Amino acid sequence: MRGSCYTGRMLQLIGSLLLFSLSQPSITVTQSIVTKLEARYRSARTLQATFLERYVENGRVVRTEAGVAYFRRPGKMRWEYQSPEKNIFLVDGKSAWFYVPADHTVTRVPAKQSTDWRTPLALLAGEMKVSRVCARIEPAIDERPESPEHVVLFCKVRGAGSDARKQSSQDPPAQSADTGEAVFFEIVEDSGELVKVLVREPGGVTIEFHFTNWQFDPSVDDALFHFRAPSGVAIVNGELPAGNNPVNP
Repeated sequence: MRGSCYTGRMLQLIGSLLLFSLSQPSITVTQSIVTKLEARYRSARTLQATFLERYVENGRVVRTEAGVAYFRRPGKMRWEYQSPEKNIFLVDGKSAWFYVPADHTVTRVPAKQSTDWRTPLALLAGEMKVSRVCARIEPAIDERPESPEHVVLFCKVRGAGSDARKQSSQDPPAQSADTGEAVFFEIVEDSGELVKVLVREPGGVTIEFHFTNWQFDPSVDDALFHFRAPSGVAIVNGELPAGNNPVNP
């Protein structure tokens, strides 16, 4: 009996060592890609990109929007939607503003309490440390890149879902939206360029952000990151949903 128990413990140890060694290449590759991503965008104080946003429900595209996004350190970003209608999402470092000119109303929410799905992208306006936004980052299991030159990484957003339960090495990787948002970054492997962000939410809802034409330190006035309500526009303080989990990039 004593010998069989010893053999059992040794087999468990060998199995654990094999699993650990097999996991190291993917971890190393992931760290390398994250390092490239951070290095590519960290040096610029201001970033600008053209974006295409798609809102998908149960596999069907229900809305497509496009415009230009700006990111400025520290903690500011501006999304100018140009089609199919004009509206603005702006974070000035203290507040998040949602403005649709056609409605003549702007909603204001404290930036640290915003649960908007663009919040993970605030890392581009911060210290550009992925670990500040992602509690865990690893190769995506089921998401396929749009190009062979790209890789897709899964980001477990800090504060999303329950972080109290730590995933053990025996648990299958959780990369679904069953318990909260699932966020994926598509990145050019060689350069670290961010080309797509995918946010999957419970109920079959997916939001996609495609980025092109990245510009580093374009000539942009700081006034672009301060919201001033036009005459006749009402400012409404937004109410956060119950169970809000703020992300502080």
